[in-house]
Amino acid sequence: MITRVEREYSRQDVELVKKAFNMANAAHKGQIRKSGEPYIIHQLSVALIVVELGLDIESIVSGLLHDVVEDTKYTLIDIATTFSMEVAQIVDGVTKLDKIAYKVIENQENLKLKHKEDKLSNEILAENYRKMFLAMSKDIRVILIKMSDRLHNMRTLKFMTTEKQKQKAQETLDIYAPLAHRLGISKIRYELEDLSFKYLDMSAYYDLANKVSLKQSERIDYIDSIVDFLTNKLNKTGIKVYVEGRPKHFFSIYKKMVNQKKTLDQIYDIFATRVLTDSVSDCYAIVGVIHQLYMPLPGRFKDYIAMPKSNGYQSLHTTVIGDGGEPFEVQIRTHEMHRMAEYGVAAHWKYKEGNKKGDKDSNNEEAKLVWLRQILEWQKDLTDNEFLTAIKSDLDIYNNHVYCFTPSGQLKILPSGSTPIDFAYFIHSAVGNKMIGARVNGKITTIDYKLQTGDRVEILTSQNSRGPGHNWYKMVKSSQAKTKIRQWFSRQNKEDNILKGKEMLEKEAKRKGYVLADLISDEKVVSLLLSRYSHNDLNGLYSSIGQDSISEKQVLNRLIDKYVKRVDKKPNIEIVKTTKKSYAKKSGIEVKGIGDVSVRF
Repeated sequence: MITRVEREYSRQDVELVKKAFNMANAAHKGQIRKSGEPYIIHQLSVALIVVELGLDIESIVSGLLHDVVEDTKYTLIDIATTFSMEVAQIVDGVTKLDKIAYKVIENQENLKLKHKEDKLSNEILAENYRKMFLAMSKDIRVILIKMSDRLHNMRTLKFMTTEKQKQKAQETLDIYAPLAHRLGISKIRYELEDLSFKYLDMSAYYDLANKVSLKQSERIDYIDSIVDFLTNKLNKTGIKVYVEGRPKHFFSIYKKMVNQKKTLDQIYDIFATRVLTDSVSDCYAIVGVIHQLYMPLPGRFKDYIAMPKSNGYQSLHTTVIGDGGEPFEVQIRTHEMHRMAEYGVAAHWKYKEGNKKGDKDSNNEEAKLVWLRQILEWQKDLTDNEFLTAIKSDLDIYNNHVYCFTPSGQLKILPSGSTPIDFAYFIHSAVGNKMIGARVNGKITTIDYKLQTGDRVEILTSQNSRGPGHNWYKMVKSSQAKTKIRQWFSRQNKEDNILKGKEMLEKEAKRKGYVLADLISDEKVVSLLLSRYSHNDLNGLYSSIGQDSISEKQVLNRLIDKYVKRVDKKPNIEIVKTTKKSYAKKSGIEVKGIGDVSVRF
């Protein structure tokens, strides 16, 4: 790794990397991974992936130190003092992602039922992802290092138990691979998908691998002949090109077989052809040449240059019929587009050396992270389970998208199956709330119409609108629209929800032998609770409980936990929780005829 750094970074940077390695090596001395290797091998591997992504020297140093605070005696102050506050903040961001105490489940002796464990696990997982997106929105380097960490862990997953393999693989397939796709980093995405597929369904993985291997030699010869033919023909036109064949990744093939219900023999684009050139105009000229040489397959031409994918991916895709009658896919893009497709947000990353603040590239990359802040904003009021469902849905790369336009020609990318209601809320929540109808391609249409790519959508609004209909929630496809609709109804019924939520909390407290007023008597406890659920006051919390956005049992358990700890610290005071069946303190007394009362000596 040092050799690679010496080749691409300055001498001063190399010394900084060596210093980070020495600290990590000393910190992890004696620690061994499941593979039997010294723990430092993991840090080196993560840092090398960071180097391959082309990130800055602070990212490489942070990659070497990403586990130091979590697993050793070193602190963030040590890192800030030895290196910089910037490195310490990145390490802190990465550490927070995994620092949620998964051991909590093991320490909860009273959680004997499986569904209770699952509930706590979801709460921890949701909090983990919330922290992840918050850290990403502040500094994208955090998630790039985290992805590098996950990639190396997946490469060495064979040393874990079968249960842990499936757990990590499923999480990777649900969150990290789609996140890599959302950030446009296909170099990491495809490897994460294939590794996840391998451990989630090992028999299917190896069966597919064997079948592809048997077809590989004949397909490679076929693609090589196409590459040579296209290179020769395109060079004669005077267009400078680089043509290559590329194998499809196993998971991509598997998903196509499952979704289209086809056998491997019916999948013709196991290998595809890619043409790289210098300019956008050359890309379109190359398509014309290819369509003259081969018969294009109707409906299979896609222009992602004029209409980029939501992650910024640009390319021209066309499927043509080869000389042998077999279809094959050709991707045409510029070298810059290819670099963006491989490395995504890391390719023109705003912190990279030479890219000063305020540069065009910096502003473009900043704009690509707006969706992160939007996710944090519109999902902050969701319960843990709703948050997990919504985040997986929004990151789901297998949901197709539709490309629609506003009357002024502005492009909007929505999930497949979206309606004009989704479109309205993608413009602004106020537009959605005041919507009374829609025109699609100049014609009035129903609000549950399924939008198609190319539709021109005009949302009709009125200041006299009474707001969303109760049936809108079932019509919309996007998590964003669903959340905005739910938020509107919660605001309309806030007063009722406050009373209902407080009553629910008081009733649950009474059932467990406590008085709600006692549990919320400490201002610090209340402040922490409000911060945890993103509310400014207790009325907001009561309202969320009243509309079932937050579980009253979940809130009460937190209050009781803090209350018991607070009471235990007070000298010469015994608190007795009296119930019909049991008593919290063996030294307590029972006042017959009176229940749910705290007795003090």
